[in-house]
Amino acid sequence: MKILVLSKYDQYHTVRPEAEIFISLSKIGYDITIMTKANYPYTSSFRQAGIKVIDFEAQKKLNASEVQFIKNELQNGKYDVMHMFNNISMVNGLAAAKNINITCVLYRGYSANVNWFDPTLYLKLLRPRADFIICNSIGVTTIMREKGKVNPQKLITINKGHKLEWYQDIEAYNIREELGLSKDSLLVVLVANNRNMKGTKYLMESTKYLDPKKNMHIVLVGRDLNNEKNLKILNKHSFTKNIHFLGFRNNALNIVKSCDIFLLTSIKGESITKSVIEAMCLGLAPVISDIIGNKELVVDRESGLVVPSKNSKKFAEALNELYSNRKLLEHIKINAPKHIANRLSHDNTVKKYEKFYKTII
Repeated sequence: MKILVLSKYDQYHTVRPEAEIFISLSKIGYDITIMTKANYPYTSSFRQAGIKVIDFEAQKKLNASEVQFIKNELQNGKYDVMHMFNNISMVNGLAAAKNINITCVLYRGYSANVNWFDPTLYLKLLRPRADFIICNSIGVTTIMREKGKVNPQKLITINKGHKLEWYQDIEAYNIREELGLSKDSLLVVLVANNRNMKGTKYLMESTKYLDPKKNMHIVLVGRDLNNEKNLKILNKHSFTKNIHFLGFRNNALNIVKSCDIFLLTSIKGESITKSVIEAMCLGLAPVISDIIGNKELVVDRESGLVVPSKNSKKFAEALNELYSNRKLLEHIKINAPKHIANRLSHDNTVKKYEKFYKTII
């Protein structure tokens, strides 16, 4: 089978779960060509795996010259499958595939903003020329079927899996020393940029149920989390001194490695959140909201704690329980990476891609 992939492989760690799928497929005999910029970090890894890289990345939707460039490659390359992973690639790739005998496969890793009456979606996800849509979680598949009114036969659920060994070289950064905290302090970390969907206001509201005398501290990594709205909520409560805003940090994973609990308060939009998977691979106990897609990440009370979305009190109760019940905390920390290795592994992902290809053949 000959496969053309259109995607953006610009940030090494961010794109790794996707990029490694095609490296693994190439190693077992699939003929892979990838359209992406030649100066991106993963290009050398692709070429080392025997993957042909075409130095091209679509920049504007329905740009005539870009569509024609893709069409020329489809006509000359005689591909069986074209995978498109980002919005611009989907729009231009589907336009280029008109009147060409090729199976068009799209990707959806986000569980919000899908409605059958949205005209913009008919340029990509809801376009009849889209033969299949690979969804990153059962939740995304459900949204595409129920809100997008997509034919269920077009929807394929395949998680982007991870490997524990990808994170073996991550060294813990001593954030306790930087913040002047004791070595035995319990650290809770949240990594996100300030967006409404991340639900950080519910974390701020949860602090009224947390005791500042406990040796528990919450570390927030990301842009604009200490915004006026969050601070207004936080400053009403006495836990303020136990909250630490770090802003954007290049060593976010190293900071996460040094913590005990990973917090995700999202209220919508997530699929199986990469930052949570990374934290679980690093041995943290995740406490996450129960939004669609997200709750597939863990088995409650085995590899994480699942909390009702938008429920500040329940988030506080979960943190208080893990603070008081260190046996449960250690149980979850041990099981979290095992869960990834068993249920959300890269190897399982590659096997599912192979099964999918055999089905469409």
